[in-house]
Amino acid sequence: MGEEEASKGEDTVEEIRQMSGYGGDVIAVGGFGSESESDSDLAAAEIMIIWAIQGPTSFAPNTLVSQSSLELRLDACGHSLSILQSPCSLNTPGVTGSVMWDSGVVLGKFLEHSVDSKDLSLEGKKIVELGSGCGLVGCVAALLGGNVVLTDLPDRLRLLKKNIDTNLQRGNTRGSAVVQELVWGDDPDPDLIEPFPDYVLGSDVIYSEEAVHHLIQTLVQLCGDHTTIFLSGELRNDAVLEYFLESALKDFAIGRVEQTQWHPDYRSRRVVLYVLEKKSNRCLADVSSLNQSC
Repeated sequence: MGEEEASKGEDTVEEIRQMSGYGGDVIAVGGFGSESESDSDLAAAEIMIIWAIQGPTSFAPNTLVSQSSLELRLDACGHSLSILQSPCSLNTPGVTGSVMWDSGVVLGKFLEHSVDSKDLSLEGKKIVELGSGCGLVGCVAALLGGNVVLTDLPDRLRLLKKNIDTNLQRGNTRGSAVVQELVWGDDPDPDLIEPFPDYVLGSDVIYSEEAVHHLIQTLVQLCGDHTTIFLSGELRNDAVLEYFLESALKDFAIGRVEQTQWHPDYRSRRVVLYVLEKKSNRCLADVSSLNQSC
């Protein structure tokens, strides 16, 4: 990205919005009905802003995790979590879900921080996590009181189940967690959408253009009238993220959560966090009408 484009990104005036499933402010990316630009232009503008503000390629990746270790230890929700990894899996092309990435740690600690800040309540909520990988985010959501279904491809479920059993079978979990196979693009099992989840979570799920279509298809299938999506992603490839945003804006309103609202000890310039809600079903308010009902 050139200096002229970066300068334009820094000069852009960002619009503050709120979304129904999250009490904090978000930066409007698009899909709120007030934009005159095309989805393509909105996505391109967001990429310009993110790369100008965060400069992700200037910072080292994975500063919050060690992918060469067999285990990641993390304190969350008053528990000491032990998340097993499979570093050797990184030698298999296309396999990234058997180790932790910064975006997973960021999302898990963001959920904890948002609950502590009363911007979010997961108590008793139905939650579906996509691409659960090692299971950290789903574990945190269950410890925060959510009834979580952690999903992934069939060959990823063994490690996922082991981490759930290790960390959540101690009798002191506020919520619940089960593991279930889900292939993006396939019709979800009825229990995932009857009723629709309150929240859908995903970390490091935007990694290739080939997967974007199926990911968005699954997000559309999982979302009901009151479903809110939290997606955190690694800032590796601007083209892939731009393609996702442009595609998702056809069905969703998208807001970006600023890093000032993340957990203060778990922030990364190489990670971005978005909130999505279906355009036709969202309940949105701008900062001038926060006290009005939708």
